[in-house]
Amino acid sequence: MADTPAATDQATPPKMKYSNPFSYSDPLQSKMVNCLMHDGKKSIAQRILTDTFDELHRRGHEDPKQSFEIALQNATPNMEVKPKRIGGGVYQIPMEVTPKRQQTLSIRWILDGARKRKGIPMYKRLALELHDASNDTGYAVQKKEEVHRVAQANRAFAHLARY
Repeated sequence: MADTPAATDQATPPKMKYSNPFSYSDPLQSKMVNCLMHDGKKSIAQRILTDTFDELHRRGHEDPKQSFEIALQNATPNMEVKPKRIGGGVYQIPMEVTPKRQQTLSIRWILDGARKRKGIPMYKRLALELHDASNDTGYAVQKKEEVHRVAQANRAFAHLARY
């Protein structure tokens, strides 16, 4: 009687069934799909993001959507420099980044990092970059830190921001 399915079900804890968190209505995922898209092929971009969430789950992320949001948060810059011409010179003036531009830059940097990896399918490259960004490493986080370093180095010109 030990071979019955009921006896084996009680011995192992029930597994939670994984469902892909991709949603057409989530504005953050829609923005990612639109930035990922090439030549108007939106269905391919949606499939890449869906496969990316599956790959993140396979890599041990319990909630791929939360990992996606953490990765974007970790790659989000607070300060950047903007060139301004004052008098005869061009100065790099540190400025705060607006929330919409923060989102755009973090998505752009994550996709750039994924596109720079070669030799594996795009969904795996994107999953690796999101995994790295959620762990505060990877191309996008390095890019953010570089932008912050430049802004910090040019903070002497911050008083010129009012011009």
